[in-house]
Amino acid sequence: MERQGALRDEFDQVAAWIAHYFEHPESYRVMPDVRPGDVVAALPASAPETGEPFATILADFERIVVPATTHWNHPRFFAYFATSAAPAAIAAEALAATLDVKAMLWRTSPAATELEEVTMGWLGALLGLPPTWTGIIYDTASIGGFTALAAARETLGLAIREEGMTGRALPALRVYVTSETHSHVEKAAIALGIGQRNVVRVPVDGELRMRADALRECIENDRNDGKVPMAIVATVGTTSTTSVDPVRSIAAVAREFGVWLHVDAAYAGIAAIIPEFRSLLDGVELADSLVVNPHKWMFVPMDCSALFVRDESAVRRAFSLVPEFLTTPEADVVNYMDYGLQLGRRFRALKLWFVLRRFGAQGIREKLRGHIALAQEFAAWVRDEPGWEVLAPHPLSLVCFRHAPPGRDEAALEALNAAIMRAVNATGEAFMSHTKIAGKYAIRLAIGNLRTERSDVERAWQILRREAQKLV
Repeated sequence: MERQGALRDEFDQVAAWIAHYFEHPESYRVMPDVRPGDVVAALPASAPETGEPFATILADFERIVVPATTHWNHPRFFAYFATSAAPAAIAAEALAATLDVKAMLWRTSPAATELEEVTMGWLGALLGLPPTWTGIIYDTASIGGFTALAAARETLGLAIREEGMTGRALPALRVYVTSETHSHVEKAAIALGIGQRNVVRVPVDGELRMRADALRECIENDRNDGKVPMAIVATVGTTSTTSVDPVRSIAAVAREFGVWLHVDAAYAGIAAIIPEFRSLLDGVELADSLVVNPHKWMFVPMDCSALFVRDESAVRRAFSLVPEFLTTPEADVVNYMDYGLQLGRRFRALKLWFVLRRFGAQGIREKLRGHIALAQEFAAWVRDEPGWEVLAPHPLSLVCFRHAPPGRDEAALEALNAAIMRAVNATGEAFMSHTKIAGKYAIRLAIGNLRTERSDVERAWQILRREAQKLV
């Protein structure tokens, strides 16, 4: 009874802290005012020999951890791709940790396995994917992408699973991307033994989209040189600017040459649940795999990334390895350990299930529409302000822009905008990141937080102009 009482008391303290945190997340600095090593210096050099009171631990959490945290749940977190955690999903995370299942075999958690099957079916239907596709939850899109490329390699019939890629003669395997493709694809090529030199950057058009005609030329040249095209990675919503590759045209080239097509829609793909944005995934039904991240723009806490595949057997052929101690008598069940490197898997489907039920598809659509509308309004403010400019199309909730007073060359404009962004971030009121577009330094403002309102975007614009005025 004492232990149960202590558990309840500790959870009550944590619940009270979480509730207070979400009452006023804007009261925290978005980006902490700390230096490297500050957290290390605040902690003892060794673990305690005896247990400490929970209240002491929680107090140190508030004293050491919270002030040194970059608050992604802050409504003025506009860097990278803004994310946030819905309260229902946080509750689900606590329940998943309590159950502490390892969703590797069906029998090690039937509920975790079958709930994942169902939620992936729900999400796939909301995105308009073919019902025959299989969805699998991973921690991040980088792991989903790695898994898709491993499956692509397996379909080549080169016996790489059995004989490896070393100690024998193999042709160079080629992966086709663009300069805008996320770097995790190149990392996957390194890990899979493909090599960085075999990641081919296909030219893009004026809107930074992969050119299907240039892709065809690259593949033809490689085949003529004795190289083997292994996979194409098209992106729906690139990290820098959210440009969208023409998936249908790329899919036609992929089918012409029999090359696996993976679509990275980690951020933007979620918007396809809105009917008027369903065209974002036009042609995806012709691809072999697709990744979307509910933890980016669907209010599910990190980590929850969904990989959908046309042919799940290709993934199982690449990864399934069942030692005797993991053999089971059940037939016609899903054992998720067969779908990737990971053996023990967290119960990630639970938080997605909670979010889908708590918001409903309509509630999620309304939030996404609101974010997109705010981004369009912000872009209009930038365009209408003398000396400021938008640098890329902004179909969704990301705007790339800069301050560009006349009479300055590109080097001076880069230095100015980098200084503006540093000054904005140093205020602690807002947090933004940057990119380069055709060599031009751009500040990025990404809207995606559950709690971001128009007043937050207005405040960010005020700070930007104020800090710019100080520096000009």
